[in-house]
Amino acid sequence: MYKMIAVGTDGSETADRAVEAAADLARSWGSELHVITSFKASSPGLAQVTGAALVDTGVSHAVVEEAARQVGARAIDTWGSGLFAQAHAVHGDAVDAILDTAALLNADLIVVGSKGMRGARRYLGSVPNSVAHGAHCAVLVVKTA
Repeated sequence: MYKMIAVGTDGSETADRAVEAAADLARSWGSELHVITSFKASSPGLAQVTGAALVDTGVSHAVVEEAARQVGARAIDTWGSGLFAQAHAVHGDAVDAILDTAALLNADLIVVGSKGMRGARRYLGSVPNSVAHGAHCAVLVVKTA
């Protein structure tokens, strides 16, 4: 049904559920799986990997990027068996990283976890809500709570 599946992850337990669901779908449909992890390194003393602050004056852009690459690699090692799967570490915020990479890949399905879809956070800018509203293709929000 879908040939190119993109899934966003920050390496958290809830995001892992979305990656697992995306991999299961990719395996069922013979689709490619693309695992997207965002990272930010906005200043020399403060860097962020997938939304989790790493406050350490010695953290460089390269270190944060490598940490994001490792998140994607771990996801593929865990759930990518039997698939064409590729990890993408993308500089920027999570929503833009997922949407822009999915568009570049011409993905026809984006999978995200449901974390942030309830309560005030839903209205203040959750990743799954923003992805669902900004996507150029179908979006599956996997119930992770």
